[in-house]
Amino acid sequence: MKKKHNWSILIGAAFLMASSAIGPGFLTQTAVFTEQLGASFAFVILLSIILDAIAQLNIWRIIAVADQPAQDIANKVFPGAGYFLSFLVFLGGLAFNIGNIAGAGLGLNVLFGISIAQGAMISAIIAIGIFVYKEAGKAMDAFAKTMGLLKIGLALYIAYVSDPPIAEALVKSVNPTQFSFSAVLTIVGGTVGGYITFSGAHRLLDARQTGIDNLPAVNKGALSAIGLASVMRLLLFIAALGVVSTGAKLNPENPAASVFQLASGQFGYKVFGLVIWAAGISSVVGSAYTSISFIKSFHPTILKLNPAITIVFILISFLIFILIGKPVKILLAVGAINGLILPIALGVMLIAAYRSKIIATYKQPLWLTISGLAVVITMIWMGYGTIIQLFKDY
Repeated sequence: MKKKHNWSILIGAAFLMASSAIGPGFLTQTAVFTEQLGASFAFVILLSIILDAIAQLNIWRIIAVADQPAQDIANKVFPGAGYFLSFLVFLGGLAFNIGNIAGAGLGLNVLFGISIAQGAMISAIIAIGIFVYKEAGKAMDAFAKTMGLLKIGLALYIAYVSDPPIAEALVKSVNPTQFSFSAVLTIVGGTVGGYITFSGAHRLLDARQTGIDNLPAVNKGALSAIGLASVMRLLLFIAALGVVSTGAKLNPENPAASVFQLASGQFGYKVFGLVIWAAGISSVVGSAYTSISFIKSFHPTILKLNPAITIVFILISFLIFILIGKPVKILLAVGAINGLILPIALGVMLIAAYRSKIIATYKQPLWLTISGLAVVITMIWMGYGTIIQLFKDY
């Protein structure tokens, strides 16, 4: 019997993934690389969208058909691979969450003048409240949708008032004059790397929106998530391009805030506060939810204590932030690290697509496998290029 699609959950999963991607690091990365590459960053964004979509489609489809979380699938492909993948994703999620907490705290600091530490504490309490709430799944879906739409709407306004050179960006999107390996690695890693691509897929598992019958809906959910994140990336890019094309210099301490402030004065600065708070708090929710989903299947006790462990995860992120302060550079570094995790995760999923004990009678489309393999090779190549460049710079 064909399953009935729950579109509210599918859209919620898409927004959860997109909101997980559109965090403070996302804002920072976009501003930094726009200033470095100018209109040529449009080519990097276009390339990253293609890579993101291929990776996400493969991973979401395989998880949905296997009806198992990624770590269990990985353990069936290679014994112990699931534990290794979980370790990478969990640490990456924790590192990102420190930046997410910091970003949310900065947002409330900009909006209300309270200290960043106080803003971070209030934001952590709000995120914890979502998980304490009895209908946490529904609350998370509704929250992700609301924050996602808010961020896109505000970014659209700033993109409009910055008066960007759209024609130049369109030309450079297919004929760039500058290119950066690290930009592609960081942007892809910050969109579908690490825990991010799994956030929506694991949400579908929890909501039981899985199986071959659900694949058309899973496809739409996966592509919608990439579409939402890409729209936000493009809006932030053209907003930043409008600012830097005038010759203005972004503040290296907070380049994303500079974009909003230079585009629209003090009002723009307040808009930035709201955007980075929405980005930070929604990414805290997505990161905590997905990071814990990677360990909860390992032992019944972890599954039973899932809400409590999620709360502790958020609290630890907050405490580490209080100890070390706002790690602006880490937001860029973790995006690149997540980009290095992606070929490992995607590679394991592609192998799983050809193990009948995992996917039963499902036949993975050949074009998805070939394009997925191309993404794995490309990300390894980009990672190698980035590491070589780092050694040269050092």
